[in-house]
Amino acid sequence: MNTLKMLTTLILVLAANFTMAESLPIKIIPLDKSEAANFSIDDYDGRQYELKSSRGKWVFLHFWASWCGPCRKEMPLLYKLQKQLKDKNIDFILINTAENEDTIFEFLGSVAPDLHSYMDRDGELTEIWQPRGLPTTFFIDPKGRKRYLALGGRPWDKPEYQALIQSMLDEKD
Repeated sequence: MNTLKMLTTLILVLAANFTMAESLPIKIIPLDKSEAANFSIDDYDGRQYELKSSRGKWVFLHFWASWCGPCRKEMPLLYKLQKQLKDKNIDFILINTAENEDTIFEFLGSVAPDLHSYMDRDGELTEIWQPRGLPTTFFIDPKGRKRYLALGGRPWDKPEYQALIQSMLDEKD
């Protein structure tokens, strides 16, 4: 009886995961739920962020550069998304890949003045996370596990992406 109950539970879990994977928006890839390695990074004002400080929250870990066309197009959407979710259980961590303070400040000032970005000055963090091009977003769950990868610029204001983020925020596990 115990074995039957375990098999039934396993089938239900697999079916739920299959359904979730089937319903993910385009270019959103489920990840293996492995632990996200902790890191520290500074912003252009020298303030430091450490990934483990976001435990208990979702993390929207976004790699970008000002020279990247899709990044430029996506940044105003990220600005709106961050404002929309400011009181929710999610931290937006934007990481610029190897550009200087002036470039970042000038770019953000022109497209999304209230967005805040950290600087991967030497490209080391980008090398560790290995985004598959720019922009790339990793979603890290409140337990610190890598859950989803968003490839390229995404239309974050579209219903399917809004629903994905809301389903993550509503998740109990």
